[in-house]
Amino acid sequence: MLRDSLPKVVTELPGTNAKAILEKRARVMPAPIKSAYPLVIKRGEGAMFEDVDGNIFLDWVGGVGVLNIGYSNPELIEAVKAQSEKFFHAMMNITTHEGYLDLAEAINKIAPVKGDVKNTMLANSGAEANENAVKIARGFTGRPNIIVFSGAFHGRTALTMTMTAKKAYAVGMGPFPDGIYRAEFPYVYRRPAGMSEADAVAYYVKKLEEVFVDASPAQYVAGIVFEPVQGEGGFIPAPLEWVKAVRAICDKHGILMITDEVQTGFARSGRMFASEYYKEAGCAPDIMTIAKSIAGGMPISGVVARKEIFDNTPGGTIGGTYCGNAVACAAALKVIEIMQRDDYPGKALKIAEKCMARFNKWAEKFDVIGDVRGTGAMMGIEFVKTRAGKEPFADLVNSIVTEACKLGLVLESAGTYGNAIRFLCPLCVTDAQLEAGLDIFEKAIEISLGKVK
Repeated sequence: MLRDSLPKVVTELPGTNAKAILEKRARVMPAPIKSAYPLVIKRGEGAMFEDVDGNIFLDWVGGVGVLNIGYSNPELIEAVKAQSEKFFHAMMNITTHEGYLDLAEAINKIAPVKGDVKNTMLANSGAEANENAVKIARGFTGRPNIIVFSGAFHGRTALTMTMTAKKAYAVGMGPFPDGIYRAEFPYVYRRPAGMSEADAVAYYVKKLEEVFVDASPAQYVAGIVFEPVQGEGGFIPAPLEWVKAVRAICDKHGILMITDEVQTGFARSGRMFASEYYKEAGCAPDIMTIAKSIAGGMPISGVVARKEIFDNTPGGTIGGTYCGNAVACAAALKVIEIMQRDDYPGKALKIAEKCMARFNKWAEKFDVIGDVRGTGAMMGIEFVKTRAGKEPFADLVNSIVTEACKLGLVLESAGTYGNAIRFLCPLCVTDAQLEAGLDIFEKAIEISLGKVK
């Protein structure tokens, strides 16, 4: 079966069939929607997919964090089929369907946000969830401003594009909405020279507090939004002591702490949500956004907060036609059931243990590896030209991605400077597949070091 296969490339990439389809793509799709890979999928199972020319790939990107449960989970297929035979959609502003309520109830039980009574609203994408979180925070507090961070990625709508740090995602799209202010994220690897990690946390807390002086007084800030592990920013974890300080700042000034768990959520971090680590440490968020792996590939997202916050959000400001689609809700309910039953957070921790051991060995072997980091199975490796100078080595990363693909492993770069490689492999990957992927990755590094100077 494909789900138990190992990577195998039998043609040049792209193969004959893929070339024809990619030519069609160039004719009918907008060029700005780019693809860095010469791949055309035919079918996928588990952590593997087969292309239209019979090549088999191990996927360490997983739809950029969408496929934590893997491709084509049989139970998920049956859940979607069962719901589709009843009805596809019912808008919650018109008629209630229980799938939405059951999913909201399931999420409320496990979401690590502050408050005893929680509510969940459903939407369609991560960007939509983040935009609604901002609206909810503004509605509840009556304040206009939001603080985000360097390295952040929150989406491509007008508002979330403004919240996103990397302006390659916003070229020519201004003017941008007002009320979004940026602080420096605790990118500990790139802290000021000579500073200890402990001192770095205090340094980044001070940088956040300076926003109240330089940009928006605290009494006008509705929410502080951050990713527990920055995704596009380079898989940079937020230090727990920094999160505790952010929670204290929010409590002091009546600001809502909002965690963007679009990519970290649904078992990736070694918990169902990375914010569980915060709850355990007494610094749970007020609002949490979720998407990506929530439904195994069906488009759905959500915002979770205590009932008081939602109850004080002006009526009519949140919701939408497709929010809480019935088929997507059925998929999400099944994903939660499977992840809890089969201990997907535990799977993430076991994968992380194996990978981090290998990554750290590479860090000793290859002096171009500047940093190895992550939370659970959301891991990143940052490549640099020299360890002393920490100069980003994006050309090497691009080569590694290309060479790995030729050998049957799909990797993706990340980071402000494009010099990190991220790990988002489906958590159902087999031990043999994981080892094969690690071997290919290492070989790709070695090949690339011989090509890129």
